[in-house]
Amino acid sequence: MTIDDVAVGSLRRRLNGPLLRPSDAGFEAATRLWNGMIDKTPALVVAATGTADVVAAVEFARTHDLPLSVRGGGHNIAGGALADGGLTIDMSGLRGIYVDPVARTATVQAGCRLGEVDRETQRHGLATPLGFVSETGVAGLTLGGGIGYLTRRFGWTVDNLLDVEIVTADGRVRRAGRDEHAELFWAVRGAGANLGVVTTFTYRLHEVGPAVYGGMIAWPLDRADEILRAYRAIGAEAPRELAVWLVLLRAPAAPFVPEQWHGEPVCAMSVCYSGDLARVDEVLAPIRALGDPVVNLLAEQPYTQLQSYMDATEPSGAHYYWKTEYLAELSDDLLSTVRGAFAECPIPQGQLGFLHLGGAIDDHDGDDGAVGNRDARFALGIKGQWDPEEPDADAFRQWIRDAWKRLQPFSTGGNYINFQTDDEDDERIRATYGANYGRLAEVKTTYDPDNVFRSNRNICPRRTS
Repeated sequence: MTIDDVAVGSLRRRLNGPLLRPSDAGFEAATRLWNGMIDKTPALVVAATGTADVVAAVEFARTHDLPLSVRGGGHNIAGGALADGGLTIDMSGLRGIYVDPVARTATVQAGCRLGEVDRETQRHGLATPLGFVSETGVAGLTLGGGIGYLTRRFGWTVDNLLDVEIVTADGRVRRAGRDEHAELFWAVRGAGANLGVVTTFTYRLHEVGPAVYGGMIAWPLDRADEILRAYRAIGAEAPRELAVWLVLLRAPAAPFVPEQWHGEPVCAMSVCYSGDLARVDEVLAPIRALGDPVVNLLAEQPYTQLQSYMDATEPSGAHYYWKTEYLAELSDDLLSTVRGAFAECPIPQGQLGFLHLGGAIDDHDGDDGAVGNRDARFALGIKGQWDPEEPDADAFRQWIRDAWKRLQPFSTGGNYINFQTDDEDDERIRATYGANYGRLAEVKTTYDPDNVFRSNRNICPRRTS
């Protein structure tokens, strides 16, 4: 898209931060995403230094009808942080964090990563549910609802969101919370990428850590039927302080894995117990009773360490392709289908597994925030990862799609918007929000009637003419 140089010059003069074009130093770093599969090149990047830069960028994109995207951590699998030929607002320079340990709140700028927030809040023995990979941007995570090890105790990330500062499509700066612009705040909690650019988030904090108990434990895949049945029982009986992910995968060639198990299929649990450490033996007894693991990294450790130990398994620049569904239960048929699907997985770094949910997310009404999905007890993920030069990438993607189709009948009908890839259609977006979709479209029509914010998993405004 050709953009008038005079107009670009005018925008540049309004900005405190740099305005970058593809030939400029810094452009490549500002458009580098975690998912190396995404190949998009915006025409302009505004490296925002504050809210005024965001306002200028939004007004410019709206006036010139440019595709507008927002880059926080750049960790979204669908690559919504970039739009070909458009304008990207790079928020990665906005990294301020203020913790009020008395009020138990954290005010966080939109460029912050999960690990940065955890380190600041843990200085006071506090935390909020913020995912489980430390390089994830808190903005994208939060605006899509947010899942983490603490979700069973404290709900979705957005259940702990108190207010936001947001720049809406008309260029206005608004403070939104339950008592101010309440409908906008309702929609931000699960579909925020459609409503504006959030510049700051204020979260409620809870006493967590600084030490928790957890890590990874794994058994040979030939015990998968036994382990899966045990996992179902553990998931049903676990206290809210215990979250257990279960994944079928090939063991990595890592120092903590015995060499004879490198590349071998295993059934692994990733564990986080954030409750009273005096109860560890009692709470983890069902896991330990399984006996004879090939890897056992369960130990008392800092919460910040547990939150980052999976980082190395998802390096930036690899190609990623996923499909997910929410589940209400782990039936015998589901577990058998999961076992069979993984047995056919051709991807050396493929995974099929579950995130442990339920608990506190069901303490809220189904329409408390656009995020919905209060009936989810687990999230099912079918994940592929490979090198950019992989010759069998098309076959790998096809296996993921085929396995997903086999497992969809077990879904609640909902799915996690942050894990949607860019080839999923409008029906998938509608399924994400379920009964909340209609209300969400009305809020979109009020605050973004011209669909300025469309470089995302888009909710179209209703026709206003």
